[in-house]
Amino acid sequence: MLRQAVAEEAARVMAEQGIDDFLFAKRKAAERLGVVDAAILPRNTEIEAALFARRRLFAGGRHEAEITDLRRSALQAMRLMADFDPRLVGPVLTGTASAHSDIHLHLFSESAEAVTIRLEERGVPHETLERRLRFERDRTVTFPAFRFVAGNQTIDAVVFPLDGIRQSPSSPVDGKPMRRATAAEVAALV
Repeated sequence: MLRQAVAEEAARVMAEQGIDDFLFAKRKAAERLGVVDAAILPRNTEIEAALFARRRLFAGGRHEAEITDLRRSALQAMRLMADFDPRLVGPVLTGTASAHSDIHLHLFSESAEAVTIRLEERGVPHETLERRLRFERDRTVTFPAFRFVAGNQTIDAVVFPLDGIRQSPSSPVDGKPMRRATAAEVAALV
């Protein structure tokens, strides 16, 4: 039962503070509940299940409206970046996001500079970053990334090489390849 309590507290932290980082939420929940035995800590999938349950219980229709708004903003960004075959990933796609969540996109290009040029041509202020993503248990790769705003939501877009569309990085939730959705698939969800 303590394991479930930690999962529910981590879900509460994620929901109330707009945190998408499972490890951070798990550590914060363990600290609040006085759990020091790592064997008791829940898996990310357990936290995600608690997060879904919490959203249904406390937010209901409001949460569905938030997800729809986030997906519409994602579509705006995907249309802006259409030349880079964008894919939506993460909490906005799975439905666990909150109104505070960033929208995560995967873009595919021969160079990150092409993405920079597109953003500058459209007059979109942006920040250039790097993101480390895991592909297998022991292989992490660093990719260029951009943060910008579409609508009123922050977009975090990672740029993969063109052949990166064939292999998705591992999901931080379950370690399986991340689910990716095209603009048409996202439009069908809205």
